[in-house]
Amino acid sequence: MFRNYLRTAFRNLAKHWGFSLLNIIGLTVGMVAFFLIFLYVRFELSYDSMHTKADRIYRIICDLQTPTETLPLNQPSWAVAPHLVGQLPEIEAAVRVTQGDNWLVTRGDEHFQQDDVAMVDSNFLQVFDFPLLKGNRQTALKEPNSVVLTEKTAKKFFGDANPIGQSLLLTRGNMNARVTGVLKDIPDNSQIRASMIVSISTVTRSNGGGRSLDDQWGNYGPQAYVLLKPGADPALLTKKFPAFLEKMDGKEMHESHMIPTLRLERLRDIYLRSDRDDSKAGHITNVIIFSIIGAFILLIACINFINLTTARSAERAKEVGIRKVIGALRPQLARQFIGESVIICLIAFLLATGLAALLIHPFNQLAGKIVSPGIFSQPRDLSILLGIAILIGIAAGIYPALVLSSFQPVSVLKGRFATGTRGIFLRKALVIVQFTIATALIIGTLVVWQQLSYMRNQDLGFNQTQKLILDTRGDSAKLTMKQELLRLPGVLSAAMSSSVPGTGNPGAYSQIQNRKGDMQVANLDLYFVDFDYIPVLQMKMVAGRAFSRDFMTDTTNSMILNEAAVKEFGYASPDQAVGRRFDQWGRKGNIIGVVKDFHFHGLQDVIKPLSMRIEPGGCDLIVANIDGHNIPTTIASIEKMWKRILPDRPFVYFFLDQHFDNQYRAEDRFGRLFLYFAFLAILISCLGLMGLASYSTVQRTKEIGVRKIVGASVTRIVVLLSKDFLILVGLSFVLAGPAAWYFLHRWLEGFAYRIPIYWWIFAAAGIVALLVAVLTVSFQAVRAAMANPVDSLRTE
Repeated sequence: MFRNYLRTAFRNLAKHWGFSLLNIIGLTVGMVAFFLIFLYVRFELSYDSMHTKADRIYRIICDLQTPTETLPLNQPSWAVAPHLVGQLPEIEAAVRVTQGDNWLVTRGDEHFQQDDVAMVDSNFLQVFDFPLLKGNRQTALKEPNSVVLTEKTAKKFFGDANPIGQSLLLTRGNMNARVTGVLKDIPDNSQIRASMIVSISTVTRSNGGGRSLDDQWGNYGPQAYVLLKPGADPALLTKKFPAFLEKMDGKEMHESHMIPTLRLERLRDIYLRSDRDDSKAGHITNVIIFSIIGAFILLIACINFINLTTARSAERAKEVGIRKVIGALRPQLARQFIGESVIICLIAFLLATGLAALLIHPFNQLAGKIVSPGIFSQPRDLSILLGIAILIGIAAGIYPALVLSSFQPVSVLKGRFATGTRGIFLRKALVIVQFTIATALIIGTLVVWQQLSYMRNQDLGFNQTQKLILDTRGDSAKLTMKQELLRLPGVLSAAMSSSVPGTGNPGAYSQIQNRKGDMQVANLDLYFVDFDYIPVLQMKMVAGRAFSRDFMTDTTNSMILNEAAVKEFGYASPDQAVGRRFDQWGRKGNIIGVVKDFHFHGLQDVIKPLSMRIEPGGCDLIVANIDGHNIPTTIASIEKMWKRILPDRPFVYFFLDQHFDNQYRAEDRFGRLFLYFAFLAILISCLGLMGLASYSTVQRTKEIGVRKIVGASVTRIVVLLSKDFLILVGLSFVLAGPAAWYFLHRWLEGFAYRIPIYWWIFAAAGIVALLVAVLTVSFQAVRAAMANPVDSLRTE
């Protein structure tokens, strides 16, 4: 019996190969898209899940209250973590982590500019379960100047030699460090990233002069994590923080008017749900959006499959009648049709598996991370896709099976066959669902790309073109390098600074004279610059003057604010701030000018108050404004000069415009992924509409023949067959518009600078959806209208 079912199924698939191919293509595309999105979403949700104690690990964040504002920080002060254990019984361990440091590492005659250096407390490897390949977890980071390398970094420094016990010179303080461990490369789904880990006691114990960093309550540096004891309540612990701070540092924090409020963030929530600066590389909203798109694509594929399967039901009515006449029972017929449906889905599953295997590496590149090393790396994933394929086959085959197996053979064989209004209503409802989703995705695609285009074309307040940035890492020859650069013919001008737009910059405890004349406390972002910085970047002064060599006091007691800072201190216009006093990090003087606001962070964030001061010693970056006619030759000349003046440092450079645009990489990837999957959803929707059009055409074949005989034109017949579908598409647009507006409005709220959702976007999406529907339906309608009416009526 089973062999007969199988033979009959393949015979029908081969006989109607066009429909079968359409079904298989739609299902294959839908499964591949769903599977890739499934892998992406699962990866995003898996951040920091590799730690066995992840549910008990929390990060301490801080809301720092000043007299004028509350600063949201992603770390407490240096002294908080070392003093927590023993003071609060809920805490089992506390560990500090700094990330993203850049150190020059020397081994013999070789120099390496090592990025992503982390400094951690000695118990780091006891709290976090990063696999240690060599060394002792308990002691690897216990002593100062201890270094743990990742597997990749160890290979880079030592090749195949055993690195344990080897020495490295860390020139951030000329420290001789000893390699005490080799760590397995940290996976991409960890928000703690490092290529080299240094014991934090290396800097806390060698700080010299004054209090150790372990006792500095007003110095906000590393992130801090706490491991709670089993059963400890994080909410109860949070309530104890104010009393802890009051006991340990109450006098100092009240005198400085800087009152911290400590809160806890669950480790697993940091990547997707944190609202702290510098920590959120992901966004839960994007994960939700892709989850919805994946579910929609799979739903559309199912709807498409049902419509195409139903479209053939009319053709198989007489087959069912004959089978019933010769004794076939209804359950047998139902199993036959469900079996055919499952076979098609299994074929689609096999094709989807092969296609996903080919696309996984390009998909990883598109996502910007290793979402999956390969689809066969976790067999359970394929079993999930197989289960989904079988469920789709059963679900999609049930309706045609029940309908066809219920036909009365006498009525069918006499030609009195109709599927009933319920079947027609179901198919139309499914098309409405398909095109509601497709239209919403078209609207979403237009809005996403409008927002990304707006961000890229926004006036940033400075000139970023042809700006080559060199990082001297504080080398003593940096001033010489800048002066020698100006001798090269391809370098038009040069400046130095501590930061450029798109890079991090420190906050500085400041007191600025406000509109009332009081010295107002604030934490201002700070740029150290030289006299040439503002002219080289072509920033505009809106009040006062820029730094000038004609005023040598500018090097000691002058400051420039941006417009956001002027508003922070209550001035109605920038001119009112000029001449007011400041006190910042031991420097006192007057404000000499106000620079027009410029975006020194991305457009995701509002422009914050910023201060600028002349501080040659703090300027490690050289900004070279180069001629754009022969860039490779100019860079080669700069590199040659670099190796002569700074021979111990690798030549590292980047272009400002490219570096600034890197802030939008996550949004770009989101936009591209959204576009590709929206296109696939629309494509599958068109297949579903084609299925319903084919069904309608088959049902009305004789009507079309009669109309042609009595003189109906091809155009009139096409309009007749198309208008019902266009009404469905119009209804889909009405349903899609409000839903798309709601979700896109929520997505745009994540950007400080954003576009409005223009009315023409909805109109354009409606027109596109309508054109797609017209082209899809017209193909079937024109073919039916051009057919010979004699062939249509021959079966009567």
